Amino acid sequence: MRIAVGADHAGWELKSALVAWLREQDIACLDVNPQPPVCDDDYPDAAAAVARAVISGESDLGIVICGTGVGSCITANKVAGVRAALCTNTFCARLSREHNDANVLCLGARVLGTELALDIVHTWVNTRFSGEARHRRRLEKVARLETEGDA
Repeated sequence: MRIAVGADHAGWELKSALVAWLREQDIACLDVNPQPPVCDDDYPDAAAAVARAVISGESDLGIVICGTGVGSCITANKVAGVRAALCTNTFCARLSREHNDANVLCLGARVLGTELALDIVHTWVNTRFSGEARHRRRLEKVARLETEGDA
């Protein structure tokens, strides 16, 4: 498994901790912005880079971190085929994968502590899409919105 990870200036410290932890778990990481941040590192840049890495197949999954996770989630979901989920607990992390087949996880560095963020990432990475018919049907409706504009 390969995970693309990126952050704006607010999420850079948490991103660094998550990248180190993922690598300790023998999970390959594509760090889309490995240099220390500057004050104008904007969340749309990191979120778009992570989303594009997932859609291109360069990475299997993505994680993007900003102050609240909201801006990154909005941005990542603008890329066709991305199903980004903002998760603040392990329950949402698990269901975002089981039910929604989320392929990008969004985290808020100013909302979560490092230990909770690690628990969320652990749960999210280790949970698979259930593939149940009701969930596939719903995801097909979401995908139609990207191409037809109507579910």
